[in-house]
Amino acid sequence: MTLLDRALCRLSRRSAATAALCFALTCAIGLQSWISGRVGGFDLGIFDQGVRSYAQVRLPYSAIKNYHHHFPPGFSLLGDHFSPVLALLAPLYWIWNDPRVLVLSQSALFAAGVPLIRRITARSFAAAPEPAARAAVDAAGLAYAVGWPLLTSAATGFHEVAFAVPLTLLMLERGLARRYAAVVVCAVLLACTKEDLGLMVGAYGAVLAARSRRAKDRPGVATGLALLIAGPLSSLAAIGWLIPLMGGAPGYYWNYGSLGPDAGRALSRVLSDPLVLVSAATHPLVKPALVLWLLGSLLFLPLGSPTALLALPLLAERVLSDNPNHWPVTHHYDAFLWPVLLVASVETLGRLRHRRLLGLGALTATVIAASCLGLYGLANPRLWSPSPERKALLQAAALIPDGASVEADNNAAPHLTARTDVVIVDEVPHGRDYVLIQERTRVFPFTDVTQQQARIRLLLAHGYTTVRRSGGAVLLHRTDRQPIPGMTAAPGGAPAKDLAPPDIGRNLFRG
Repeated sequence: MTLLDRALCRLSRRSAATAALCFALTCAIGLQSWISGRVGGFDLGIFDQGVRSYAQVRLPYSAIKNYHHHFPPGFSLLGDHFSPVLALLAPLYWIWNDPRVLVLSQSALFAAGVPLIRRITARSFAAAPEPAARAAVDAAGLAYAVGWPLLTSAATGFHEVAFAVPLTLLMLERGLARRYAAVVVCAVLLACTKEDLGLMVGAYGAVLAARSRRAKDRPGVATGLALLIAGPLSSLAAIGWLIPLMGGAPGYYWNYGSLGPDAGRALSRVLSDPLVLVSAATHPLVKPALVLWLLGSLLFLPLGSPTALLALPLLAERVLSDNPNHWPVTHHYDAFLWPVLLVASVETLGRLRHRRLLGLGALTATVIAASCLGLYGLANPRLWSPSPERKALLQAAALIPDGASVEADNNAAPHLTARTDVVIVDEVPHGRDYVLIQERTRVFPFTDVTQQQARIRLLLAHGYTTVRRSGGAVLLHRTDRQPIPGMTAAPGGAPAKDLAPPDIGRNLFRG
């Protein structure tokens, strides 16, 4: 074996080891959330029902989503978010029909990003001495693998961001390698991952065209311009045509009432008074805090690279939003930005002539420090067991027979999707065979625990009997088919949005 072969073998082993670390950490965090009952029907249960539909060669359907948000019977999850790429996971359900398949899949997809960030770093540090470049590649791979956005996303169960992370990295890496056919394939897959990712593709097209023009790379310029136009058009087509075609309600996800009641009037207002954007992006103060945290945890290095412009559309969606769930860093939204911001940081450091390794070391240390909360939770034995309330909830769920129709607490729902017809218990009774609900702790989608207690009293007075009442979890069985006031037995009506409780979105680190 030559010296070069030995060097490549060492690099390959390091890449595999870092990818294995990424998989192990995110998978362990995801399974910890599952075991402790912290993942919910929103959203793991919804994705599980949807991908299971794909596995049965049907359009993705989720009773949890349909019933709770009152979408019509023909509604498909493609009418919620346009994510047909999730069909790629369907064959896994032929092997193991269980929601945890999605947890494992997400970790594997995250881990697939490790060799990509390493290749991007190698190109960015190509002018550095070989030992320095090798150290930079290892440091960047480690920073990606333990990045707090991936750990946070893993704790929430599963989302389409699982595909967005490696596809974004692959698009950027293939662009640097001038493999433009592969760039276009990645762009198409990103547009099929979530409807707004076409905006990010468009931003990348602008960056690619500008860089290629400076390098006198005509194919790169042509590809960039094509993406600049096609990316936003794909988002407009998905939002304006494909989502309504699949049963989605036009304007359902319009969360920008502070700008206007719809996109047209919001644009008109912004053009006449641009300062309204500043007001919307800075009130409440948790919004600028979000931006400072995202950039500060990377030492503000992303600002030194044009690649950071790719994050602008997705970040603007959040800081201009009226939905307080978009503001904290406790959900999966930051993972969409993670590959972009990290690559921009690496590119900035790669251009520095002096102390770039010191900067990369500081960046890696900062990322690890920011990730300590997730890593601490993983090492805490108490978090591997459900709280007494959730333990009682899961024990009660185990008593529900296979094939039953169920209204279940949000945190119990994903433990029932594989063997029952389950929706989450919410503000409307659905008259199902079993109802599993908590009476001491407020849970989504209720805004006050007294609403849950009132539901229990209502059901007990109209045909339900108590199967188990322990630890705050109440399992009821319908033994009398008498009418229930306010009952809706089938989905339909006007699609409804959830009202966020007043304590949501006020703390950056509490969702």
